[in-house]
Amino acid sequence: MALKGAVGFLVFAGLSSVASAQGYTNGSTSETVTVKWIGNTPALNSGTTFGLPWARGKFQANQTTFTGDSGESQLQSWVTAYWPDGSIKWTGHALSGSETVPEEYKVTASTVDGANAKKFSNSSSTSGITINDSGDEVTVNTGKVTATFPKSGNIIASSIKTSGGKVVGQNGRLILRSQTSMDDSQEGSSNSIEKLGFESNIEEVTVDSSEESSVRALVTVRGNHKATSGAHVDWLPFIVRFYLYTNSDAIRIVHTLVFDGKADQDFITGIGIRFDVPLAGEELYNRHIRLAGPDGGLLREAVRGITGLRRDPGQAVRTAQFEGEETPDIGTWDTRVSSRMKWIPAWNDYSLTQLSPDGFTLKKRTKAGQSWVKIPGGTKSGGLAYLGGATVGGLAVALRDFWKRYPTSLDISNAADDVGQITLWLYSPSGEPMDFRPYHDGLGQNTYADQLDALEITYEDWEGGFDTPYGIARTNEIFLYPFEKTPSAETLSALTEHANEPPALAATPEYIQQTEAIGSYWATIPDNSSAAAQTIETHLDFLIKYYEGQIAQRRWYGFWDHGDIMHTYDVDRHTWRYDIGGYAWDNSELSPNLFFWNYFLRTGRADVYRFAEAHARHTGEVDVYHLGKFKGFGTRHGVQHFSDSAKQIRVSTPIYRQVFYYLSGGDERTGELLHELMDAEQAFLTVDPRRKVRQDNGTYVIDPEALDLDIGLDWSGLASTWLLEWERRGPRWEEARTKLNTSMHSIANLTNGFVTGLGLYNLYTGVIAPPATDPGNLGNVTVSHLSASFGLPEIIAQITDTLGSEGLPAGFEQAWLDYCYYYGAGVAEQTARYGKSFGSLSLKQGHSRLTAYAARKTGNATLAQRAWREFLSTDGFAPTLPWTSVPLNGSDVLMPVDEAAWVSTNDVALYGLAAIENLAQVGYAL
Repeated sequence: MALKGAVGFLVFAGLSSVASAQGYTNGSTSETVTVKWIGNTPALNSGTTFGLPWARGKFQANQTTFTGDSGESQLQSWVTAYWPDGSIKWTGHALSGSETVPEEYKVTASTVDGANAKKFSNSSSTSGITINDSGDEVTVNTGKVTATFPKSGNIIASSIKTSGGKVVGQNGRLILRSQTSMDDSQEGSSNSIEKLGFESNIEEVTVDSSEESSVRALVTVRGNHKATSGAHVDWLPFIVRFYLYTNSDAIRIVHTLVFDGKADQDFITGIGIRFDVPLAGEELYNRHIRLAGPDGGLLREAVRGITGLRRDPGQAVRTAQFEGEETPDIGTWDTRVSSRMKWIPAWNDYSLTQLSPDGFTLKKRTKAGQSWVKIPGGTKSGGLAYLGGATVGGLAVALRDFWKRYPTSLDISNAADDVGQITLWLYSPSGEPMDFRPYHDGLGQNTYADQLDALEITYEDWEGGFDTPYGIARTNEIFLYPFEKTPSAETLSALTEHANEPPALAATPEYIQQTEAIGSYWATIPDNSSAAAQTIETHLDFLIKYYEGQIAQRRWYGFWDHGDIMHTYDVDRHTWRYDIGGYAWDNSELSPNLFFWNYFLRTGRADVYRFAEAHARHTGEVDVYHLGKFKGFGTRHGVQHFSDSAKQIRVSTPIYRQVFYYLSGGDERTGELLHELMDAEQAFLTVDPRRKVRQDNGTYVIDPEALDLDIGLDWSGLASTWLLEWERRGPRWEEARTKLNTSMHSIANLTNGFVTGLGLYNLYTGVIAPPATDPGNLGNVTVSHLSASFGLPEIIAQITDTLGSEGLPAGFEQAWLDYCYYYGAGVAEQTARYGKSFGSLSLKQGHSRLTAYAARKTGNATLAQRAWREFLSTDGFAPTLPWTSVPLNGSDVLMPVDEAAWVSTNDVALYGLAAIENLAQVGYAL
């Protein structure tokens, strides 16, 4: 059962008695929330899913129904999170397709008698989606398209049929190519490379269906890739999710692949999805090819073209073919053309290949064995291909972020036969083989001493055997669009835009803030901001726009790279340090994720949403392990996303994906990642994060009942996991609630609370005991600048807002407030309170948000002023910086770029978060 279905069942069936015990009142209560499109109103609505937050205590799950005023659209609703009192915290909503697209929709939550409440409610009486789940296959009918999904074999989608009954796509399957080694010689003369082919092999098919599933159907296909040529074990697990909406003929596919190969033996050369397109009965001159170029452009050709010939068949004939319409009867053509059709070549195969973010090539041929003919290419392909006919219909396939995920390809083959094919290559066979080997051989770093010394020069924490890609993943979004006949160019152009920026809905920032469902530590921008606050706002805007520009100018794109950003800048080479150890890919260091998402929450800006969404997709998949001994941990920043030996939960912490999950209505792949982290603590049994810096001469032994735990770096990730599992009512929510509560009690019971820094964690019970150096709990002091830099302040604020101060274990809140106060206090105050100072600490600007939190909680105006001093005049970004970039060109740089040499991603993350949280909590003191 899908997690969403499981959650709904628990709440509306198994937890009804819990909800009844909360003492809510009967009667009629309602609230209407407006949701608007993120960005411009889209040209078409093919169905979408979005999320809404609700304030604590307003609506109980089994006493609430949801309706919408969405006109011709229908609404389906479910709960994605709950407050501790059982009331609804977040809901997901599916909106059906519609011919017209209003600028906004309204969703009304209404309290009704518990016996009459329904989990789902439609705003229209129109019949919804139809799902037939038989023993062999699942069939879904949206009213505009019918799709069939076999439960075994190699075909993941056997038929795509239009409402008129035309099968326009069939035998959809995954295809994979690989080779056994790389030819490292410059001459390319190796003959020992074996090439292998694979197809999808289905292991499980599930459908998220119930009698209330009126608007959206979700079919999930899981399996691996089985060899069709060459000998190889089944490998590369996949998860393919098909989303279908009532009154929509678009099918959204979310394709996830997990790498479980050997870096030195398995070199992937192609990852694709292929569909057959029936063409029998269609004249070759009525068969059409469409391939998307940049900015809505299209290659518009016919398999047998009748334009540009020496003889003219007639204007009406030529126009019809170019427009994709059925040509007039051939008997009406000029006979000088119609009698010579056999001499006009039929173009059987087309290929568009995007090998870089800067350009794509096109070619076509008449058949295998004949030369390819070049077609003028372009820059950034929109990533859509169409094959079909004027009377038999056809199929369009599109990949979101096609040019950003290079190398990619679109192949149309056998267009002159009875059955043609469209192949979308998520990783193009025309590109270089995927090479996961380490980028260096270790450089003689044979001991921890060597590795720590190397860290001092390249900032890379390397260790043999840790630079492995085994277990990382990648998710792509694909769209299928079936047609009764070849659509207009304008339609395909609009669908290309739709695929690259799928329409998304959200409530206003003001409403989201009001509910406190993502905490109360952030706030929208007030209309009466002071001049000083407005200056900070311009700085935040600059940072966001600068990174958006750097992504484009520095070409931070590629199958594995798209969505990530770089860590540190090289002022001499005028480039980011892409090749310097720990200064290259950022991998969520110091929580830029939280800055991006909190900035979106307070502004609602579409550009920020798309930026943060791509970042969330990357960091949750590529930078985190989903299989193997590191499962649940992420990798510290490095030249390759997996190359650093620091594997930690600080990178994988689910708080980085929380906002996207809830705003998306509970994106199933993201939800899977959140739940997956319930097992992350098991990785502590394999990986000792502190193994290289221990002072105990190797006496530490990994013990599941006494695991060395960093109360900042590690506990923040575990606490985020537990809170999200609990409020989502995941399969292990009771365990999560217990461990969260137990661990907070443990921290409160430590003499020095969070200042203790380290503890011994029992993964069976959640208890955190004092560290081995302080068995009597006399009061250890270990404070690091990193402890609160990976979501610790934000998750504690959310836990406090969720449970309320009265719901926290006694002493926990004070332990956190002490840490917040004393981190930025002077040596004298630290020593007076703890018997010793915290030593030399950095990242004071970022930690000013802790001071601000303590000031708000205690109502201490003097402390609020200290928070702003820490923000404005310690480290990080100073107000006196230029706060602008300068253009560079000529021989100083490879390509023209904008440079702000003073910017580093660490400082951006901390400045951004501190600015947002300080303005929200102590803005009055600025």
